[in-house]
Amino acid sequence: MQSICNYDKQIPIIEKELGTDVDWNSVKIFLAIVNQGTLAAAAKTLAISNSTVYRRLDDFETKLGRLFDRDNGLCELTELGQQLLVQARAIENAFDDIERHLAGRDIRPQGVVKLTAPSSFSYRHLPRHLAAFNRLYPQIQIELLVTNSELNMTNRQADVALRVTHSPPEHLVGREICKIKWGVYASDDYLAQHPAVTDMDSLSQQQLIAAAGNLKQYPAFSYLERKYPDKIVQRSDDLIAMAMLAQSGNGLAFLPDDLAVSGLRRLFDYSVASDNALWILTHADLRKVQRISILMNYLAAALK
Repeated sequence: MQSICNYDKQIPIIEKELGTDVDWNSVKIFLAIVNQGTLAAAAKTLAISNSTVYRRLDDFETKLGRLFDRDNGLCELTELGQQLLVQARAIENAFDDIERHLAGRDIRPQGVVKLTAPSSFSYRHLPRHLAAFNRLYPQIQIELLVTNSELNMTNRQADVALRVTHSPPEHLVGREICKIKWGVYASDDYLAQHPAVTDMDSLSQQQLIAAAGNLKQYPAFSYLERKYPDKIVQRSDDLIAMAMLAQSGNGLAFLPDDLAVSGLRRLFDYSVASDNALWILTHADLRKVQRISILMNYLAAALK
């Protein structure tokens, strides 16, 4: 593959080939294929039909030359495609800058705000707060994007993010809403059938719900693997699932307090886990947009 250091020599070739009649939609489709790896996945991301993506890519390659090698549905950039990618990224960034700049000038308390939040808050806490917010600000429509992964806020996949983190990304601005402690939880049915759970030492006599997957590396759960491996009866890679397992009497769950579902009793602090920090964040260019600042202030007060 040609080194990126040589692209400057090739860019004029691309510029000459592109001319002035290539529209942004063709570039968007090209970038979606690069990002997703297949034509079908690109079509799904762009919310257009597969046939439209195939047709637009064929037209684009007829004009410029072959941009992708296709193998079993996967698309790999050719050398020409690699050269085009440099300019396409620059165009994409320019459009993102323009969109954020124009959005930042909007001072009307109306319009759409894309809010991303973890599943735990989206399922248990946000619905009632968003219902109250809607009564106060009926002209602001909230799109709730439920994910535990970080969305790209630079290109406005989301406008506002609720995130549990100790170190928010430097390019985002916002505030810490609150600290969230961890506790040891169990159902009344479980407690009625097992020895008393009074402190950390009593865990050796209990059935424990521990982590699977990436959660196993968290201190809260690696401790259980080291200290009580023979007491673990269930594992999950999802905290909500752990709460529901405990609610059904499978064992003790070790949870941040925002996951204290009904039917669980908090027994004592789980000191092995450090407090979570809940942040509300946005892109610096959007912090003065009235509908965004209104939502951020409202949620910060409601969730504190």
